[in-house]
Amino acid sequence: MQLLSDRILNMATSATLEMAAKARELRGEGKDIIGLSLGEPDFNTPDYIKEAAIQAINDNYNSYTPVDGYVELKEAIITKFKRDNNLTYTLPQIVVSTGAKQCLANVAAVMLNAGDEVILPCPYWVSYADIVKLNDGIPVEVKTTINTDFKMTPAQLEAAITPKTKMIWFSSPCNPSGSIYSKDELRALADVLVKHPNIYVVSDEIYEHINYVGGHASMAQFEDMYDRTITVNGVSKAFAMTGWRIGYIGAPQKIARACNKMQGQITSGTNCIAQRAVITALNEPPSRVQFMIDEFKVRRDLILNLINDIEGFKTNTPEGAFYVFPNVSYYFGKTLRGKTINNATDFSLYLLEEALVATVTGEAFGNPDCIRISYAASQEQIIEAIKRIKEVVS
Repeated sequence: MQLLSDRILNMATSATLEMAAKARELRGEGKDIIGLSLGEPDFNTPDYIKEAAIQAINDNYNSYTPVDGYVELKEAIITKFKRDNNLTYTLPQIVVSTGAKQCLANVAAVMLNAGDEVILPCPYWVSYADIVKLNDGIPVEVKTTINTDFKMTPAQLEAAITPKTKMIWFSSPCNPSGSIYSKDELRALADVLVKHPNIYVVSDEIYEHINYVGGHASMAQFEDMYDRTITVNGVSKAFAMTGWRIGYIGAPQKIARACNKMQGQITSGTNCIAQRAVITALNEPPSRVQFMIDEFKVRRDLILNLINDIEGFKTNTPEGAFYVFPNVSYYFGKTLRGKTINNATDFSLYLLEEALVATVTGEAFGNPDCIRISYAASQEQIIEAIKRIKEVVS
C-alpha cells in the first residue's frame, strides 16, 4: 500500500519557497546570496502596530478566538472596505483567516467540485493552480504577454469560458507582473461575466496599497458583480506583517458562512495577538505606511533602469506590488559558462549558481518565458544583484 496520498504526490512544491530554501542552503555553505525571490517587505512592522500587540499580551488575550475572527477586527475590516474601496459588507460576510493563502484555500474548498474549471489569467500567483487542483478543480490558463502589460482582455476571457467554468481568480496589483487592472478594464471584464451569471470571481487585492498610479479598483464595486465576487485581502504586504499571518475575505454571506464552517474543522480561529494588532493596523489611515510604498517606487525605478541595460531582458513597467517580471527567452538555447539554458527554470538556477542571486522561474506563475525578481530589498542589494546578473549573462 502506498504511504503518501496521490493528492500530496501530485502537488507541486511552492516555487518561491523552494528557491528561498535553496538560497538558505547556499548561504549555509558560506556563499554570499542576494535573495530576490521572496515576496516579503524588508521593513519592520511599524511600531504602532507592534505596540498594539504588546498591549494585547498585557491585556491577557490568550484564549481561543472566534473561528471567523474577533468582532472588533471584523468591524475594522468593514470600515476599511468602506473607506478604501467603497464596498459595503456586514459582519456575517467577513471571515478572518491565517493569511490570504488560507482564504483562497477555504474558498476553493467550499466552492469547487470535481471538474469545475477556474480561469487563471497568466501570469498568476504561484499557488493558485495547485489550490484549485487540490480541490479537484481544473485550472484554465489564459496566456497574456508583455505587449498587453500581462493583462487578460475581455475577448480572451470570453473565449476561455465553457459550460464547466465556475470561477475566475486574479490579483490586482498582480503578483508576479505588478500590473494593475483599471476600473474601466475591470468593467470590460465584468461586461463579459454578466452574460454568464453562474461564474464567480476571486479578486485578490493583497497588494492594494502598493500602487504607484493610484485609483485601486475592486471588482465588487460593480453592483452587478457584488454578489458574485469574493474580495481577498490581508496585512502581509502593505504593513510588513508577513509572519503575523492575517488575511480576510468580504464575500456573499452564503460563501462566507461556508468558509467559516470549513475553517472550523481545519484550523479554527487565527492568532489572538495578531488579530488585536491588525485592528489597530486597519483602523489607522493607510497614509501611515506610505513611506514604504514611496521607497518601493524608488526601488522599482532603480531596478528598471539597471535591468534595461542588460541585453535580452525585456520588461514592462509594473504599476504596483514589488516585482519585475522580465521576459528572458532571448537566452533560451544559448550556452552560458558551459551551461545550456533551455527555459526560465534553467535561467533562474543559473543566476543562483553563477551570480549568487535568487529569483523565481516564471514557469511557476504560468509564464515560461519570464523570471520574477523581487525588489523588496535594499537599494544597495538591488544594485549589486543586477550588476552580478549582468556579468554572468554578458
